[in-house]
Amino acid sequence: MNEFSVVLFHSTNQAIWASKVFAQAGLEYSMIPVPRHLSSDCGYCLRIPSSLADAAAALMRDRGVEFERIAALDGQATSRP
Repeated sequence: MNEFSVVLFHSTNQAIWASKVFAQAGLEYSMIPVPRHLSSDCGYCLRIPSSLADAAAALMRDRGVEFERIAALDGQATSRP
């Protein structure tokens, strides 16, 4: 299993909103440029520990944050909305 995953979004606004939600929840994350081998939709994604992928997806669904998918840094999807 990869150590980190990334949350991909369709817009920068969604990435910023998710970062605020994660910060309020105390979830570990970093905002980084999207690796081009994963997507070209939005310029930013949130890097999270892979162990938090399910919790991050549930939190975003609960708060109404739209996301494209959560992918391992090798490109394999780990969670979808």
